[in-house]
Amino acid sequence: MLQAETEDVTSGRARVLLVDDHALLRTGVANILNQEPDLRVVAEAGNGVEAIEAFERHHPDVTLLDLRMPVMEGVEVVRRIREKDPGARVIVLTTYDTDDEISRALKAGAKAYVLKDISADDLVTCIRDVLAGKTYLAPAAAAKLAEGVTRVQLTPREMATLRLMADGKANKEIASELDISERTVKTHLGHLFGKLGVTSRTEAVIEPHRM
Repeated sequence: MLQAETEDVTSGRARVLLVDDHALLRTGVANILNQEPDLRVVAEAGNGVEAIEAFERHHPDVTLLDLRMPVMEGVEVVRRIREKDPGARVIVLTTYDTDDEISRALKAGAKAYVLKDISADDLVTCIRDVLAGKTYLAPAAAAKLAEGVTRVQLTPREMATLRLMADGKANKEIASELDISERTVKTHLGHLFGKLGVTSRTEAVIEPHRM
């Protein structure tokens, strides 16, 4: 059942659409987000069709979406929302972490993929990162995707760089983790992009699953 909030009269708060077929989970997540000074759940939906209707009605700044739902599954919802608004920010929040589902969701246009065991603080951080234009992958999801590069001839250092990149690390953080310079990180990324035939960080994470 579609549930819309009253109009958000608090300026400066990012508008969130929450989509899950479990009402109790929606209530819990909404309570967490509405306590934040910069976030506000403006609508909820319990299936894929209602999600698209709610998106069209409320034009949220970010959508939190489960994958397995009645009527229309989550990946198709992501695809249709992105068709309607190529700039839409969608975060997949699910219990499923197979590499196929992660890859399908990211290819459809999801900006983040997180699991439902995520902490409240990390979920809020994820939403803020996506609102800031970043991508975000749960560590378990990042590891699953990184495993898919076994058919590509990468050096151990390139593999480590890819894993950290898939985990959402910036170049400076990757350099710190690997104890190398940012210039060296950029060199590794250049080699990665060339071997995978991609031009962006997100494509580099997804591409091995097309092979």
